[in-house]
Amino acid sequence: MSAPSAGGTPIRTAVVGLGWAARSIWLPRLRRNPAFTVIAAVDPDERGRAAVAETQGTDRLPVLAAIHDLDPAEVDLAVVAVPNHLHCTVATELLAKGIPVFLEKPVCLTSEEAERLAAAERSGGAVLLAGSAARYRADVRGLYRIAARLGRIRHVELAWVRARGVPDRGGWFTQRSLAGGGALVDLGWHLFDIAVPLLGTAAFRHAIGTVSADFITQRSSGAAWRGDDGGPELSGDTDVEDTARGFLITDDGRSVVLHASWASHEALDTTRVTIDGSAGSATLRCTFGFSPNRLEKSTLTRTADGRTRPVAVPTEPIGTEYDRQLDMVPALLRDPAGRGRVIEEVRRTIGAIERVYASARIPQEIRKSVSAPV
Repeated sequence: MSAPSAGGTPIRTAVVGLGWAARSIWLPRLRRNPAFTVIAAVDPDERGRAAVAETQGTDRLPVLAAIHDLDPAEVDLAVVAVPNHLHCTVATELLAKGIPVFLEKPVCLTSEEAERLAAAERSGGAVLLAGSAARYRADVRGLYRIAARLGRIRHVELAWVRARGVPDRGGWFTQRSLAGGGALVDLGWHLFDIAVPLLGTAAFRHAIGTVSADFITQRSSGAAWRGDDGGPELSGDTDVEDTARGFLITDDGRSVVLHASWASHEALDTTRVTIDGSAGSATLRCTFGFSPNRLEKSTLTRTADGRTRPVAVPTEPIGTEYDRQLDMVPALLRDPAGRGRVIEEVRRTIGAIERVYASARIPQEIRKSVSAPV
């Protein structure tokens, strides 16, 4: 593998995993970004390969069945968007071969997997990058700017509540053995990711939580924008939560409340982040992700001394944050201090998720075959 150039040489990129995220988010963006050239797509599933091949037209792209067919001398980056349970296996193999990896969330499903990724990054000498698109939203960046003026941050509340939006109902997303969990692993990872710049390197000393599954079996609960809406009622075909709530305390005494829901009683899909500091508070209301069932616009406010003032935030097209993150990838690949940075964040995030699950009493209706703590 050659080092990505700071000049005009495009980054030779392979896309591994050809599901919804690859076809809808990454392949289109990579192909129109001049900093990248997509040299191959990889998926062991013949249906995934066929879906990509059918949409290529005259712009033919090699579509491979296995990652061992990738030559490290010809690949500068692998964008990995496989099902959750394969994230660690695929990424560690690529990293060990010396191929840098951009890994979709959740980066891993257990703390043990985090250590396997760390070892592969060290042994192969390649850097691990992770999907954290929400940090690149204009409204979230505005929130961070206000947070810098709130004094000592004392408390953070993070919520992403969909009206209806269970991904891949009845498929791998709703099977614990394949997904690692439900809304907490999926939406919750994004929420923890938002908290990183606010909390810095603070670790979580305490974590408790609850999970529930009141909506996941309903036919109307699917994510329509992914083509997942409809389908049969589910019964024993799922064993993950559609809603998770957590309360966490950092080792320096700050508190975090987290609420992640794939489906709810709400009318619109809403993301809400509130920061309480010693010199004031700030709240952002918006909608993360691609759902069309969203708030009309983002609103950001700052409160201090009994007065709440609106803060202007720009309106941007849905998905702009993914373009913005992709623009940053070349610099991240060249950063000599980059190796190990993502792993440190991942250890804290997956450790917190594990502790919330361990404290939750999993209701019988989502228990299926779970016999040991997550």
